[in-house]
Amino acid sequence: MAKLKTFWSCQECGHRQTKWSGNCTICQKWNTFVEEIEAAVTKSKFSTTPLEAAQPVQLKSIDPGQVRRLSTSMSEVDRLLGGGIVAGSLTLLGGDPGIGKSTLMLQISQGLASQGLTVLYVCGEESVEQTSLRAKRLGVEAELLYLLNETIFSHIKLHIDRLKPDVLIIDSIQILYKPELSSSPGSVSQVRDIAAECMILSKSSGISTFLIGHVTKTGEIAGPKVLEHIVDIVLDFEGDRHHGYRLLRALKNRFGPTDDVALFQMGIEGLNQVNNPSLLFLQERLRESVGSVIVPTVEGTRAMLIEVQGLVAASAFSTSTRKSTGLDQNRLALLLAVLEKRMGYSLHHCDVFVSVAGGIRITEPAIDLSILMAIASSFCNRPIDPDTVVIGEVGLGGEVRSVPRIESRLKEAAYLGFRRVILPKRNLQGLSIEFKSKIDIQGVELVEEAIRTLIG
Repeated sequence: MAKLKTFWSCQECGHRQTKWSGNCTICQKWNTFVEEIEAAVTKSKFSTTPLEAAQPVQLKSIDPGQVRRLSTSMSEVDRLLGGGIVAGSLTLLGGDPGIGKSTLMLQISQGLASQGLTVLYVCGEESVEQTSLRAKRLGVEAELLYLLNETIFSHIKLHIDRLKPDVLIIDSIQILYKPELSSSPGSVSQVRDIAAECMILSKSSGISTFLIGHVTKTGEIAGPKVLEHIVDIVLDFEGDRHHGYRLLRALKNRFGPTDDVALFQMGIEGLNQVNNPSLLFLQERLRESVGSVIVPTVEGTRAMLIEVQGLVAASAFSTSTRKSTGLDQNRLALLLAVLEKRMGYSLHHCDVFVSVAGGIRITEPAIDLSILMAIASSFCNRPIDPDTVVIGEVGLGGEVRSVPRIESRLKEAAYLGFRRVILPKRNLQGLSIEFKSKIDIQGVELVEEAIRTLIG
């Protein structure tokens, strides 16, 4: 018998070494090594192998139009994926517990099965009865949708060979395991091997596969990074469960745009698509409100208007408070330093709170100037013109830097009836006359100019 090899595997990054150590030299995390035994390989590590060897194909002889795409019957998801699900693709969906991953996949299953496609839904974390209760609540009752409660991957492959589905959904990959591997379900070796077998199964059989993955406490998809490298598409399902908004973001997409988003609203009957996010985020906005600024932001290929709110209040303690919701805390500290240095605002004895209304999170620096305007408006107790939008990135010198995709931002602002826009002066170069006739555009170079223009 061959001697079994033991090694230590990092549960965070997947790094393997022969001896245990408290700190991983790759990801610098502590106490993440778990002992694993390498399984003996008899004939082939993966049972699913192509019938014949692949042959090289000339690039210009390939017709991209032959790529088959499957519609999910949800226009927002189809747009996010680049026009639908590519046959034989492998997609990874991650998100916080209870955010709605299973709900989304059941609704997608309904849309696919209603078109005559066979869908196999592996519900490893729930029984078939529990999943059927959720499906009935969502109105999912397609005849070609099959539920399977199984966690042993070899048994799942037997059902796949018998049923031959067009779409396979695994909920979730951390609950499946291979008995030949000594590690527990969800470990690095289990997740890595099962994902690799799913990839080979999808490419060889043309089955479109969805893997639902857990996330860590930091919000990253659990398991080794190789899991994200193996799959074709990585989708992140995020949002604030208290507001009901859900944001589906494409972090990786081999068949469409990257970092694009689709917006949903969670209701009693499941997820509802939001075709115009700007109207949704601004419907509860109060005009003439102090500390409120509207900014056009770009998520992927879509421009939408959001409301940034700022509140400055006198602090009752020696150490003031800085809190933010929906944006980076470090970015807020940087912008407050610029406001104190360039404008002379005494904010060190004040509590400052900044929030992006609607419960979404914005990371792009194009909202810097709107954050400063909201804080300045609250500090001076003067409202900003409600028909004005503010765009611009702010540097440490107080300069207002240009932002990309300015025309799509202006188009969205003009469509919703805003009459004035404050933007970086450099963005005025090359701007078409069409926008200047629809909306009053004013360029600024410094933060001082913007504050004098809007607040006085």
